Amino acid sequence: MHLVCPQCAAINRVPDARLADHPVCGRCRTGLLPDEPVALSGEAFERYLAHSDMPVVVDYWAAWCGPCRLMAPAFAEAAGQRPDIRFVKLDTEANQQIAGRHGIRSIPTLALFHRGRELARSSGVMTAAQLLQWIDARRPGEASAA
Repeated sequence: MHLVCPQCAAINRVPDARLADHPVCGRCRTGLLPDEPVALSGEAFERYLAHSDMPVVVDYWAAWCGPCRLMAPAFAEAAGQRPDIRFVKLDTEANQQIAGRHGIRSIPTLALFHRGRELARSSGVMTAAQLLQWIDARRPGEASAA
């Protein structure tokens, strides 16, 4: 399985059997499977989406957005419950070009990616339970995962 380092954006190959061993990046030694959302920007964001074999959920947000701040704890809670999914945040104010390329028109917007392809998108605030249910209903081959 390919995992992109959230710190240095290096692509790491990790055998599936070693995923439970808390693998670290071969380049910078950062943990590859953090249990909290990771803030990404620029080329690292695009590389993370394109080269991660695990599903990636993106929270497009901005610091000035009240609903985004309301959603942040639920997003973090969901990340802590699902080590089989990568949770990342993109600050749309600081990364306007990326947000534009991804067609973000309102925030908070959540998008589910798998191997670089967007599978689903939703705008608005969700609880952690609603978010996990939304993800599970849209994951390829994982509709019954919990």
